[in-house]
Parts: sequence; C-alpha cells; structure tokens
Amino acid sequence: MSENSKVSIIMNCYNGENYLREALDSVLEQTYKDWELIFWDNQSTDKSVEIFKSYADERLKYFYAPKHTLLYEARNCAIKKASGAFYAFLDVDDWWDSTKLEKQLPLFNDPQVGLVYGQYLISDAKHTHTRRPYFGGSDFPSGYITNELLHKYVVALLTIIVRRSVLECVNNFDSKYHIIGDYDLSMKISLKWKIQCLQEPIAFYRFHDGSESSKGKDRYIDELILWSNENHNLFSNYKNYHHVNLLIINEKALFLFKQKNYILLFGLILELRNPISFIRLVVYLTIKSKFIEKLKYL
Repeated sequence: MSENSKVSIIMNCYNGENYLREALDSVLEQTYKDWELIFWDNQSTDKSVEIFKSYADERLKYFYAPKHTLLYEARNCAIKKASGAFYAFLDVDDWWDSTKLEKQLPLFNDPQVGLVYGQYLISDAKHTHTRRPYFGGSDFPSGYITNELLHKYVVALLTIIVRRSVLECVNNFDSKYHIIGDYDLSMKISLKWKIQCLQEPIAFYRFHDGSESSKGKDRYIDELILWSNENHNLFSNYKNYHHVNLLIINEKALFLFKQKNYILLFGLILELRNPISFIRLVVYLTIKSKFIEKLKYL
C-alpha cells in the first residue's frame, strides 16, 4: 500500500432519515481507521442533517448541495471534496460489514488493480432477514474481466473501492446518469485495469420500495439503451457485447410484466423470433419475478 492509504467514503443523501444511522454506524465500526466520510446533502428536507450532525467524529464531513442534482452528478460533487487515495461508496439505506475496508485494501498491492469489489447480501427493509442475490454460481470474476461483466454484471456500488488515479483517468462518473453511473464507471475501468473481487459478503443492500433502483426501472432501461448506443465502439469487439441488448430486452419484458401490460409484452416477445431467445426470456421472467416477490417477504 502507498503512504497515503486514506479512503474517502462518499455518502450521498436525499431524505435518507429512515436508515441513515445504520449506514453511519457501519462506517464508524470499520476496523480500518484511516478514512474520511464525505456526506453530500442533496438538499434534504427531512431529519437527515440532524441525524448526521448528532455524530461527533472529525472524520465525518458535511456538505450541502447548492442545487439538487441527479445522483451521479451529486456523487461527482462529493468526490471533489475528498482527499483520499481511494474512494468507496455507501448510500444511506445500505450498510457495511465492519471488516470491509480492511479486507479489500490489500488487493490494491497489485498496481494494475484499479477497482476492488466484493460479494454482498440483500436485506429486507427492516433488516430482519438477508439472502444472497440471484446470480447463479458462487465466485465472481477477477482480473481483466470486461467480457465477463458484459455477460453478467455483478459489481455492486456499495462494495467497490476505486483507486483515485484511476477514477481521475476515466473522468469520474458520467453525470448524465441517475441509475447506471456505477455500471458505466466499472465497465470503462475494466477496459484498462484489473478488477479484483473479495469472494465473501462485505456489504448489505437494503431492498425497499423507496430506493432509486426500485422507483426508476423505466429510467434504468432508458439509460441502458443510451449507454449501449454511446459505447458501441468501445465494447462491440467483445464477444459478449450482445448480452447488453439481451439485458435491455429482459428488463423491458420484466417491467411490462410487472405493469401487467401484456399487449406490449407480447409484442416484445414476437420481436425476438428466435425460439432460444424466447425460452431464455421466459426463464428470466420466471426467476426474476419470483426472486423480487420473495424479497418482499424475506
């Protein structure tokens, strides 16, 4: 590790009072102590500020946004206030295992590693039960893994640490995104640097109806389409690039299925024409819809 091994933890907040204490406590409980937390208040109107300022630790740094912005523009604003050699990200409704930073940072001893991530667990809103996300298989990929991530993207923002110099090389997050900014970042980093995975759960993602990922499924699809169009030249030479289009189709179908818009869903299925693609879509809908339903009753 370098002499400067400080980790800047970026926490963006917009009305996050419900779960904020658990997130903050998980940072304060880290066994690795050389960190700062950049708390970017995106003009909250609830008690988030009051909760944050009830903590007395000089490593906790509060910033109020001059204007309310999209999520990844807000993350970039927070990054500008950070001083660490590494960046980690934790949203106000998630939390970390106490050994997360300590276990991940040694993986940066390899100078070719630009990003480290790990496995995670999904929790219900009340943090009464947890389970693994459905990805099929146990080990996540490590190394130069662009092609693997195009096939099956498994890098969760709440688990990642990024080397500062690498983040600067890719110009931080693309601020036009609100949902998939971390997907865009990880994919671009994977083109030039190794990505290493800690093969154990180190964070907890809270599944609830108020999260941005739950509320913004239609936006998620639109952003994936935009990403695919704008990054075709960068990724089209990889054999698994076509999986991005399959992901878009699958997510469209799942969205229509949940909306009970069966007419448009049937039209989407007809566009596939390929029987194998049809079977895959049906399997995807069955597994994903059952998994989401189970999350409500963990």
